[in-house]
Amino acid sequence: MTVTNDDSAQYLIRTVSKRSGVKSDLVRAWERRYQAVNPVRTAGGHRVYTDQDIARLKLLNEATNNGHSISQIAQLSLDDLKQLIKEELPASNQESIAELVKTTSTAGTKDRYEIAQAYNDKCYAAVLAFDAQALESHFENAIVELGSEAFIEFLLSPLLTKIGERWKTGELRPVHEHMTSSVIRSLTYILRNNNPCPPNAPRMIVSTPIGQLHELGALLAAIMAELCGWQVTYLGANLPAEEIAAAVRYTNACALTLSISFATEDNIVAKEIRRIKKLIGNEVTLIVGGRAASHFQGVLTEVGVANIQGYAHFRELLKQLATEYRAREKILIN
Repeated sequence: MTVTNDDSAQYLIRTVSKRSGVKSDLVRAWERRYQAVNPVRTAGGHRVYTDQDIARLKLLNEATNNGHSISQIAQLSLDDLKQLIKEELPASNQESIAELVKTTSTAGTKDRYEIAQAYNDKCYAAVLAFDAQALESHFENAIVELGSEAFIEFLLSPLLTKIGERWKTGELRPVHEHMTSSVIRSLTYILRNNNPCPPNAPRMIVSTPIGQLHELGALLAAIMAELCGWQVTYLGANLPAEEIAAAVRYTNACALTLSISFATEDNIVAKEIRRIKKLIGNEVTLIVGGRAASHFQGVLTEVGVANIQGYAHFRELLKQLATEYRAREKILIN
């Protein structure tokens, strides 16, 4: 194999084996016999692999574990491999590819964090270059490696924070943020949990209050809640208190999550939060998060809102609320 200057190839085989779950000897065999991946060589003769190679190996490993012959699937595209695995899941238990990979991943939390850090730099470079295709490719590979929850928590959230900060300093324009948001929305079908919720799953409404036009934080919170087993109704952005409260009543939700992305100097958000809390009452837990939530800490404390400090905190709260909800339901049934 000839030497190349492919800048995207940067991982030695021991890293590839660790991240894909495929033993080094097997990686070499699949490469040599079936051209399943095509690493390049450094000037010193070492094989180096790309993120896409790792994503392919992870999916090939899953497919062969399901009984497929490597000789028959080695040349399939990444999308075809995802579809192959998804189609074989029982109809009553269809999962997204991201969730499937999350449950079979051998990477620990520290490993996933380090993987996400590496992707963060590549994704930001794609944003800076205004290269939507490259950004989408990096995102897809990261989802396969990390799974939905780690992708959102360790890669997407820090990346969006960085984009917001660089937009303020003038390094990026608003159009960079809009392009990134568009790419993320196109991938929500992969991120979402496609498992049917049990009838007794706790219900949640997710939205943003009036005046908060950016919905990405709310959308990601909705996906995270779904992955935690909640039945979520996502309303989108910029809704008045009365409409949000009506949705809570219609769905009999036990929790309402609001995302606040931008601080404002007017009192509209504070008034809406007070109004929402009054309309939904104390039986429904009001949860508020987002980059600008701390700007409204005074009113959040005043009305007794659960202020989320991050996705780990959000998951812990959802687990606690779900346990309390099921306990109340059990008492009512008995």
